[in-house]
Amino acid sequence: MSAITSSLSPKPFQNEPYTDFSQPANAAAMRQALAQVRSEFAKEYDLLIAGERRRSREKLESLNPSNPAEVVGIHQKGTEKDARDAVEKAHAYFAEWSQTTFEERASLLIRLAGVIRARKYEFDAWLVFEAGKSWVEAEADVSEAIDFCEYYARQALKLSRPEPLVQLSGERDELVYLPLGAGIVIPPWNFPLAILAGMTVAALVTGNTVVIKPSSDTPTIAAKFAETLIEAGFPAASFSLLTGSGAAIGDTLVTHPKTRFVSFTGSRDVGLRINELAAKPQKGQIWIKRVIAEMGGKDAIVVDREGDIDEAVQGVLVSAFGYQGQKCSACSRAIVDAAIYDEFLEKLADKVARIKVGASDDPGNYMGPVINARAKDSILGYIEAGRREGRLVAGGEASAGGGYFIQPTVIADVDSKARIFQEEIFGPVLAVTKASDFDHAVQLANDTEYGLTGAVYTGNPEKAEQARRQLFVGNLYINRKCTGAMVGAHPFGGFNMSGTDSKAGGPDYLLQFVQAKSIAEKIA
Repeated sequence: MSAITSSLSPKPFQNEPYTDFSQPANAAAMRQALAQVRSEFAKEYDLLIAGERRRSREKLESLNPSNPAEVVGIHQKGTEKDARDAVEKAHAYFAEWSQTTFEERASLLIRLAGVIRARKYEFDAWLVFEAGKSWVEAEADVSEAIDFCEYYARQALKLSRPEPLVQLSGERDELVYLPLGAGIVIPPWNFPLAILAGMTVAALVTGNTVVIKPSSDTPTIAAKFAETLIEAGFPAASFSLLTGSGAAIGDTLVTHPKTRFVSFTGSRDVGLRINELAAKPQKGQIWIKRVIAEMGGKDAIVVDREGDIDEAVQGVLVSAFGYQGQKCSACSRAIVDAAIYDEFLEKLADKVARIKVGASDDPGNYMGPVINARAKDSILGYIEAGRREGRLVAGGEASAGGGYFIQPTVIADVDSKARIFQEEIFGPVLAVTKASDFDHAVQLANDTEYGLTGAVYTGNPEKAEQARRQLFVGNLYINRKCTGAMVGAHPFGGFNMSGTDSKAGGPDYLLQFVQAKSIAEKIA
């Protein structure tokens, strides 16, 4: 047994503790990190193609959504040639990287967790400025990135020692897990470190090489993550960082015949296009490409008459408006029993009215900006549709300030066929719908093409059991909010148009990045 195996195996996984910013020393350290990161604004970053630095004629600027006049980072717009080169180089290095052991690769993940942990305040600050996250939301994002590294290192060690097979007489029978090849990692902007890290290290620790194509809204965070991979000791040729327009290079990455798999988190429409493109074999392609996709949700919280109404109000509030509703797990529908409907709305509206909206670097603001101008326009368009489809209870407007700010918005009396009930908005907009009873509430919750998260507030054990059986979501929460999945405790991934039910942060996730080889040897 190697040193890394013996040092990790006895120690169970534990989630990374969150920094308590109410402590003066922690708050001071965060302010110092914000000042340091701000001093690095408008720095230019290179493409990294298997360790080779490249620059392009066309540039991509990432902006601070709290103040779009501020350029956070200047990045290259990768070309189709860059994309082809990245896949070719990843494929070429795979032969070497795949021969390293699970133990060697797991040790690098543990080192990477340590590097990110040492730079935690810095990453918090980058997330505040480039992704528009509050201090608390940024801290959760960075902690989750660390969790993925620690958890997948341990899971990789388990893959290195599969469960023994039945041993036939006269044979030695075994199962081994082999990496797939060169893969494409396409993370979202809303968890630009956690999901980026999780998707990337899952592929690397199983012996694959990767091309990372980050969101054009958060490329600086991806560039900083690439720094940590090198600092932790990952070979430069094991990954590429390719920034630029998805429309310009996305198809090239997905359709390349040497691309073996695509790991994607993002919108339904983009995910479906990737799945369609990957399904068509290209000239010279000798495998069926694998797609691991997480594609969003239209998540509901059911509030039963037998539930704790105050806890339900708080759970809906934080699930709907935490990080401006820009989570695929966010509550965008509250389905409330008619017996408590009016009381619930009154209490919710009172709490929503107290939410402070403003620049995300100010810890006094609960809500910051939405990610960009296009998102702001889209969300305001949904709010206008909601005014026609229901009754405006709270919010309904853009907020003051130079950033992409929108008031937390609640629209009541929404019919199940309304756009704001059915379509993913990805912003601080909550539709509230009345249910005649618990059966009706479950029916309404399931009336969607998505199936990611859901929650039920009820004090009735029989109704909780009914939700376990009938609420069709990949992540169900009972008497708690529907956001905040924790690595190791809440394997994350959804049904239907929410994706391939990848269950990130769970014991089965790494299996999607390997293929099993059965070996039978005749013995004397």
